[in-house]
Amino acid sequence: MKLYIHYIHSDVDENLNAFIQKKVDKLETFYDNIIEGEVYLKRSNNNTEENAVAELKIKIPGSSPFAVEQAKSFEAAVDACVEAVRKQIKKIKGKQAAQ
Repeated sequence: MKLYIHYIHSDVDENLNAFIQKKVDKLETFYDNIIEGEVYLKRSNNNTEENAVAELKIKIPGSSPFAVEQAKSFEAAVDACVEAVRKQIKKIKGKQAAQ
């Protein structure tokens, strides 16, 4: 799957890129018609420990599942986003099967 990773006000981290690619690629085991994905990583301005924000948008035919999660690290935020999008894909797939 083609995946675009955008860092907002942060430096690019190749290890993080590889982690994100690996996690998002697992979504293809649930739905094989994924066209592409976009990930946005940024730090929130609040003064809490959980200031890493990840946004994940997946493009599939007829829909675009989207998730935003905030956590202590980008890895945890991406992990939560992937899980949220996985649930959305499962729901979409169920609706398509019912038609």
